[in-house]
Amino acid sequence: MDEKTVLLLVLSLFIIGCTSQQTIDEEPQEINEDNNPNEYIEQEPSWKYNGIAISGKYADADVINIGDKYRMYYSEEPEVQDFKGRVYSSISTDGKTWIQEQGIRKEWATFPSIVKTNDGKYRMYFQNSGAIKSAISTDGLTWKDDSGIRIDKENSLNLNLENVAAPTVIKTDNSYLMVYRGTMNRKYNNEVPNSDIQLFLWATSNDGINFEKKVIALDSRNDEFLGLLDGPEFVEWDDESRLYFWSYKGVYHINYNDGNFLQSAELDYTTSTNQYMKFPENPPGDPTLVKINGKFFMYYGQHEKGIYYAVLEDSR
Repeated sequence: MDEKTVLLLVLSLFIIGCTSQQTIDEEPQEINEDNNPNEYIEQEPSWKYNGIAISGKYADADVINIGDKYRMYYSEEPEVQDFKGRVYSSISTDGKTWIQEQGIRKEWATFPSIVKTNDGKYRMYFQNSGAIKSAISTDGLTWKDDSGIRIDKENSLNLNLENVAAPTVIKTDNSYLMVYRGTMNRKYNNEVPNSDIQLFLWATSNDGINFEKKVIALDSRNDEFLGLLDGPEFVEWDDESRLYFWSYKGVYHINYNDGNFLQSAELDYTTSTNQYMKFPENPPGDPTLVKINGKFFMYYGQHEKGIYYAVLEDSR
């Protein structure tokens, strides 16, 4: 055995000895409730796709509780033959299976938002001819238009609005709060697919008829939304109020607290499988949320396909 071979052998034994000593000196770490990284960590619930609720060229759903059942109102899309802005309704007991009610609830009304009034009636807010109007009903099926316009495109913010649309209204005590979409007829930039800029404004009312316009609730003219906000939906979420809506990537929400719309938005749900895609095809639109049998359901439109839904599941 030459001198070089002897040196390599000694060096190998030295390394093995050091490694063995290090292993012997390390005490095994006991896994318990305090240091197990895979247990006892609460994860946020997530939205799980559940399929289609209403098939066909329908969108702009709104769901209300009518006692032991739920009623969904929804509008036909402009692509249907003989389009007249018709609103239909369906009934469900579990939020999964919906049975369409006979007849048409209303014509020339899109983006319906329904609230219950103090005297037990129902009021529908909707878009018509570029403005927001309303109608009243005693049974939620037959509707009579209120006179006048609730919200028009005029504003004190120097916004050159082409129209206002997509109202969502909640009633708190004896007041009403509305968020609605304002549309400006110009592109945000040359990269975006949408030819308009859409943002959210808001207004309040004491009687549900006469609204006082406020300021911008959420602006889309930034790198996050790239000029597109649509389909706002107020939701009472446990002990807080949330405003859900959609943009290019999917469904978001912000919190609302005592006259303030918090500007930090959270992306809740998307149908895209590529998180880096700026403009995924046919994102979930115009969300409406309702709690059924202890779980939140989110209904959303898929253009020319129908109204789909996801359920908030505990991921633990």
